[in-house]
Amino acid sequence: MEIGSVKEGDLLWQPSEEVKNAANVSQYMNWLKDEKGRHFKTYEDLWEWSVTNIEDFWESIWHFYGTKASSPYSTVITERSMPGAVWFKDAKLNYTEQVFRNLRSETPALKFQSEISPYVEISWEELHQQVVAIALSLRKMGVGPGDRVVAYLPNIPQTLVAFLACASIGATWSSCSPDFGARSVLDRFQQIEPKVLFGVDGYQYGGRKFDCRPIMMKLQQAMPTLKHTVIVPYLNPEGTPEGFRPGHIWDDLLNETGDLEYEQVDFNHPLWVVYSSGTTGLPKPLVHGHGGIILELQKFLGLHVNIKKGETLFWFSTTGWVMWNILQAGLMLGATAVLYDGSPGYPDMDVLWELAEKAKMNVFGTSAAFITACMNEGMEPGKKHDLSALKAVGSTGSPLSPAGFKWVYDSIKDDILLGSVSGGTDPCTAFLGCCPLLPVRAGELQCRCLGVRAEALDDSGRELVNEVGELVISEPMPSMPLYLWNDPDNKRYIESYFEKYPGKWRHGDWVKITPSGSCVVLGRSDSTLKRMGVRMGSSEIYGVVDEIPEVVESLIVGFEGPDGRYLMPLFVALQPGLELDDSLKKKIAAKIRSSLSPRHVPDEIYVVPEIPKTLNMKKLEVPVKKILSGLPPETSVNLDSMSNPESLDFFIDMAKEMYGSKQV
Repeated sequence: MEIGSVKEGDLLWQPSEEVKNAANVSQYMNWLKDEKGRHFKTYEDLWEWSVTNIEDFWESIWHFYGTKASSPYSTVITERSMPGAVWFKDAKLNYTEQVFRNLRSETPALKFQSEISPYVEISWEELHQQVVAIALSLRKMGVGPGDRVVAYLPNIPQTLVAFLACASIGATWSSCSPDFGARSVLDRFQQIEPKVLFGVDGYQYGGRKFDCRPIMMKLQQAMPTLKHTVIVPYLNPEGTPEGFRPGHIWDDLLNETGDLEYEQVDFNHPLWVVYSSGTTGLPKPLVHGHGGIILELQKFLGLHVNIKKGETLFWFSTTGWVMWNILQAGLMLGATAVLYDGSPGYPDMDVLWELAEKAKMNVFGTSAAFITACMNEGMEPGKKHDLSALKAVGSTGSPLSPAGFKWVYDSIKDDILLGSVSGGTDPCTAFLGCCPLLPVRAGELQCRCLGVRAEALDDSGRELVNEVGELVISEPMPSMPLYLWNDPDNKRYIESYFEKYPGKWRHGDWVKITPSGSCVVLGRSDSTLKRMGVRMGSSEIYGVVDEIPEVVESLIVGFEGPDGRYLMPLFVALQPGLELDDSLKKKIAAKIRSSLSPRHVPDEIYVVPEIPKTLNMKKLEVPVKKILSGLPPETSVNLDSMSNPESLDFFIDMAKEMYGSKQV
């Protein structure tokens, strides 16, 4: 199958008047006109108001979605600053209570399938009963507001139940996927000193079974604050896991019965801790609040993704990626969440499209990498499967190429909203996204999201239009992290996001914003690694690779190559006299896979004479990334600041081979 020629900006889809009129964002605009006397003719007008009058906008979201609170707010925002803004002061509410406003829904709450579990549907009543039981069990364990509960669980219903139970009593949640190695998990969980650990005995991925019990025991031994461990027998549901100190079996906790009391917490009470890795140090533990997540994800999923009550929402994710947090938030809108645990390519690339037909998905969310893989396989899901229920495809994790855009319309469905979105773990949402009122053009994200003052800035802070610049958010949002855990005086928080442009959030992406308001993302401007939406700091890779005796030191970068694919090569300097043969390559890859994550195994490993460094011996990750992204060496690095400028020759030659005369 040929995709045909397509270039950035080509028009691929226009919404019909019927689609526009039925869109949630149109209903919202009508509500603003009727209730607030505000009339907007275009999305761009609405967006401009939402980022200029942020107090009025976020207050309108509160009322449009009928936010349930036991105590009203006294002030929408205390000060219009970043960091420092306090939203909806004095309001008291609970995230889980927002979810179970939909308890009487006739549609299922969840649909689930995995490599080892057949397709099943779970009712709202059953979900509620399980959440009640786990919440009561947690209270019996002495868990209360502010205590941390962590999970080493796959994307299965038990994980969602445990999270909702945790949130209902005001405890703070955090999760990692079981494909993370012990060190990677401990680098995250040890920082927040959890009281309870939910864990799994094992899981299956790509047809292979993985025993998690040894890692679970390592986690227990390394976290002295743990008081209780809850085991989910998933790989061997009939077996009784052994070897764990005071533990509980999941099914035994479900015997608890009673009434669920929703702990009323402050708007900014910690809901969960998620992690966004930088290039140095431990992963950043980002704390999000109940209220900010409630408002932001109702806005994003409702007004941008256009999910409606009773519809079915899917986004392929693990519990270590923030898309899991976003997916389950569809329950607040009365949507059915579809969960899948396993490889998207096992037994073949058709498995998720089969699930889309079976679950009658209205929104199919995935990564740009998955879409590209399907395209390269020559797949045509729209011809093979009944996708009549499908109205939108979501893509995130990395930029989707223009060819990937066109493949969606040629091979899935020609009358569909392709929602290519870009945001991050940090705000737990998209900054740049989709809108059912706007056209879809190849390679472009349709718009800046409502309430998101996104700008492209040059190094001097000047706003750019139709030119590539740093993605910056210049007005506060309710879902921005409240703080980083154990970060006195917000020192690391400010250094991470506000150091380059004081008072403005620098996100770390290169972006171009067109005159019409659409956006093109050109990849990460820093050196954080981002594979399938999951970020990992280069320092985490080095901590593992540099333990290998044959390796002197290493450097890893991630970048979009000339064909739009995200590439992640590893460069190693070896001990004198050694060669990088296949055996050593496999050893390095296996070490990264077992200790950290299979997603962050490098695409290729190269041997280099030296790792490029500054005069004070810091690795030059960003300059190398720029060179391999096609930027000229003379604009990528100051040679006078280097201790070994000749070490760049390898990377310059590599870029020439990739780009030839096309190098920028």
